[in-house]
Amino acid sequence: MARNNLNDLLAFRAVAVERSFTRAAAQMGVSTSALSHAIRGLEERLGIRLLNRTTRKVVPTEAGERLLNTVGALFDGVEAELASLSDLRDKPSGMIRITTSAHAARTILEPALIPLLGQYPDLKVELSADAGFVDIVAERFDAGVRLGETVAQDMIAVPIGPDMRMAAAASPAYLARHAVPLVPHDLARHNCINLRFPTYGGLYAWEFEKDGRALNVRVDGQMIVNDTVLALQAAMDGLGIAYITEDQVLPLIAQGRLVRVLEDWCPPFPGYHLYYPSRRQHSSGFAVLIEALRYRA
Repeated sequence: MARNNLNDLLAFRAVAVERSFTRAAAQMGVSTSALSHAIRGLEERLGIRLLNRTTRKVVPTEAGERLLNTVGALFDGVEAELASLSDLRDKPSGMIRITTSAHAARTILEPALIPLLGQYPDLKVELSADAGFVDIVAERFDAGVRLGETVAQDMIAVPIGPDMRMAAAASPAYLARHAVPLVPHDLARHNCINLRFPTYGGLYAWEFEKDGRALNVRVDGQMIVNDTVLALQAAMDGLGIAYITEDQVLPLIAQGRLVRVLEDWCPPFPGYHLYYPSRRQHSSGFAVLIEALRYRA
């Protein structure tokens, strides 16, 4: 009975506001006869007429106006509360897990996340820095960050940084003792600082390209590291030539601590992309994260 009363009150409110059974029925998605039956039942239970019906219009009686004011305020309050709950649902919140390289985390993710997390205090982001590829589905990551050319084709990829270049560089002291390499094959006569990344299943082959000619060069040297920061330090210490991303090298070149070589063999390539499965359902938190990270040239 209580549910019928509630439905009948909703019906009464619609008719009283619209001043029309036809418009109210269309709004509620019911027939005019069903609406008329509901109003008649409500009037019978209350023992008082609520609406005056004529062929042209429907007008609330005095009792109807009083009831409309009462139930209207109540239903308006309920609808406002439901709207606020919807806003709460859509408020960016929860945990987002991202697998990334340390370089991308340091240069792109963290600078973008500082203002984002300040704006949305209920949002949490976990960054897992890993030099190798990670199966984001199996490992329950929401997304990954890798270079654009390494992202699998079945993933949605969003650019989050500009195109990048690699740079080969050594200290002035090292180059004073060794001839400057002019082509990549000259590196065979140099002490090169190797990088071991799980992604490549061993030592990273240095990739060069010029005039459409691509070369992958396996270099040799006394130092092997698994982090570009260590490679940079080794180069500055005069141990040999390092090959890492340009953005890490340029400040040190400006300071005179490193000298660049083979620059004409290092063309741009697609930078970092955020990627995630195409079937992923977007939460509001994930959506604002994408927009905060999306690269706009």
